[in-house]
Amino acid sequence: MIKIYNTLTRQKETFKPLEAGKVKMYVCGPTVYNYIHIGNARSSIAFDTIRRYFEYRGYEVNYVSNFTDVDDKIIKAAKEMQITAPEVAQRFIDAFKADTHALNIKEATLNPRVMDHIEDIIDFVQVLVEKGYAYESNGDVYYRTRKFKDYGKLSDQSIDELEIGASQRTGSEQAQKEDPLDFALWKKAKEGEISWDSPWGQGRPGWHIECSVMAIKHLGDTIDIHGGGQDLEFPHHENEIAQSEAKTGHPFANYWMHNGFVTVGETQEKMSKSLGNFVTVHEIIQEIDPQVLRFFMATTQYRRPICYSEKTLQEAENNLQKLKTALENAQFRLDNAKDELANDAIHLDELAKLEEQFVAEMDDDFNAANGITVAYELAKWLNVYANNEEVSKPVLQQAIQQLQGWLGVFGIEFSQELLDDEIEKLIEERNQARKERNFARSDEIRDLLKAQGIILEDTAQGTRWRKG
Repeated sequence: MIKIYNTLTRQKETFKPLEAGKVKMYVCGPTVYNYIHIGNARSSIAFDTIRRYFEYRGYEVNYVSNFTDVDDKIIKAAKEMQITAPEVAQRFIDAFKADTHALNIKEATLNPRVMDHIEDIIDFVQVLVEKGYAYESNGDVYYRTRKFKDYGKLSDQSIDELEIGASQRTGSEQAQKEDPLDFALWKKAKEGEISWDSPWGQGRPGWHIECSVMAIKHLGDTIDIHGGGQDLEFPHHENEIAQSEAKTGHPFANYWMHNGFVTVGETQEKMSKSLGNFVTVHEIIQEIDPQVLRFFMATTQYRRPICYSEKTLQEAENNLQKLKTALENAQFRLDNAKDELANDAIHLDELAKLEEQFVAEMDDDFNAANGITVAYELAKWLNVYANNEEVSKPVLQQAIQQLQGWLGVFGIEFSQELLDDEIEKLIEERNQARKERNFARSDEIRDLLKAQGIILEDTAQGTRWRKG
């Protein structure tokens, strides 16, 4: 049984879906005004890995993740770039899709956009106004935070604690609120800004309202899992709960999941655009294999912070290469393996135990760090039996498929590349040159293949190759 740490209850709980065999999952997506940095990518990778594991365990996942395409930051970027806000949004939605594709992040079942849901948002806010949970003030609409009696339950804060911080805020917006704690559902348009007609005049949605509207519209009044980064726990997710449950009268999400930050430097400072210490995915995948970055992030348990550095990336690259080599060795051994051996039952039992161990680790709140440790054990097993004749072809095939399946959970897929006829002939010629002790020609061919990205490995079982 899968257990999930629920931020709402601050404990691990056995996952019980609303509908057997299905998962309704909403994950807060990016505000599309710039390229995503690797701190942003952490959330996408973490929840993609969680989604993939649910699917590995046989669940059908309806995965919805939004694009915030109307926001102060987008409007500011549009002015700086001298294009419209929708053009800014589309440019960076396209960039997000390209970057996440490179990281082998599966496309969401649906990526709803704010601008496509303006009428839904207005209708939602109108219901809150009619119920007395919201009020209009000078063209803005605010949520009455104190009216929702459970406010603060997600972030485990009392209304009195929150009031102390809110009372220190100043400005014209604070002056038109009934209470410093109230937050905006609809914002009056400023001159020159993108806006829409509403019962309260020209304006646009507040940030928090959009996710409530899109999650409920596309997944229902109550969903199984709502996810996002730790920085969204308060106020964004807290506000989503207040406005959603006030409207529907039902729990908004049964499980709340939050991924840890990416930190940098000796002080392990959180990576963020506001601090200027970020590296964009767009930049880094020009320098390193995107699979290395994916592996680096996917194999840390999602709630734990990740310390980003050249050293930790190099460690990830080395470990990924070891797994790839183990699979390549095993694939090479397949052609010469026997169809059946007396010890097959013993080996199949060993593989079954490793599978049980992998599932047990991943069932425990998606503990990817422990899960990948089991994968390393299977890679060692393959390295042992890929170099002798003690394992049959069916067993070897099962072990290969098992490891590939686990790596697939982490979003790692190794393509099986084929040599073209010219390179095959060169390898055959090199083998013949070695037999004839023509080492000069043998070395010449090795160097020629190396220049084409083909690395040769001479073993007792013959010459193997891999892409360098």
